[in-house]
Amino acid sequence: MGGPKKIAIILFQLGGPDSQAAVEPFLYRLFCDPDIINFPGAFLARKPLAKLISTTRSKVVRLHYAEIGGGSPIRRLTEQQAAALQLELRSHISARTMVAMRYWHPDTPEAIATLETVPYDELVLLPLYPHFSFATTGSSLKEWNRLYKPQVPVHLIDHFYDHPDYVAAIVDRVNGVLQELSHPDEVHLLFSAHSLPMTLVEKGDPYPKQIQETVQLVRELGAWPNPHGLCFQSKVGPQKWLRPSLTDTIEKLARSGIKRVLVVPISFLTEHIETLHEINIEAREQAEAMGISEFHMMPALNDSPLLIRALADLVLRAVGKRNGVSSVAS
Repeated sequence: MGGPKKIAIILFQLGGPDSQAAVEPFLYRLFCDPDIINFPGAFLARKPLAKLISTTRSKVVRLHYAEIGGGSPIRRLTEQQAAALQLELRSHISARTMVAMRYWHPDTPEAIATLETVPYDELVLLPLYPHFSFATTGSSLKEWNRLYKPQVPVHLIDHFYDHPDYVAAIVDRVNGVLQELSHPDEVHLLFSAHSLPMTLVEKGDPYPKQIQETVQLVRELGAWPNPHGLCFQSKVGPQKWLRPSLTDTIEKLARSGIKRVLVVPISFLTEHIETLHEINIEAREQAEAMGISEFHMMPALNDSPLLIRALADLVLRAVGKRNGVSSVAS
């Protein structure tokens, strides 16, 4: 008789340049993605446009990465999540975790090469995007399915924005900041999610609704009396994106006399340039210049034990080792 089934788990993530030299090729890969740049005739213009954008934006973006240590920490943090998940699952199943970054290393072909050296009976695909979007989970899965056709049962976890432990992890992080403040009840809670082109929203992308539901669940569990709001950040290009923007919202709060703000990154599982620079440097400078005297940012979940417990639960449900209702799509 054979031993327990061996489970391979692929953790998908966006990726980020790990050095100054990697910034331009990372941007090129990003803007070559048809799920990011798409318009009539885009199949002809996409690569030249991606080259133009990556070339013109790379100088400024390199400066931003220089201000947060020279490169993105997303690979290191995602690999920590993978290791923690594998350890969490050890007492339940025989599992091996691997990381597949969409736009940088280790990328999908590298993850596949590693997978092919590992014996496994079932495969779990786990995008580390709590909220499903065509531009994130959808893009990662398209790339995976284009390059690899496994001959074993495959289980897909395509969202977990409403998982109780994921929600509790955010609440725990918010409480960790609030308990350090002298006037926690006076802090405006500003939930900030990565924005999305309206062209995708109009095609039925579920991302905005799932973001709103996560904010509601977090607020209900946190039971804070604080005023709150939701905004979107990281817009690129001239097309219409989800609004209101982070910068517009900070300006509105400052003009209304708000002095204390805690930004809660709601769609980022790890620190990245969007949190470390866009929020913690750019938005902070804007807020302070406009008279907001206290500006705080919730740390990303990274390898929060509650998050790792949520991911482990999702995997166990996916492979049939745990019963109950979950947000798993198999």
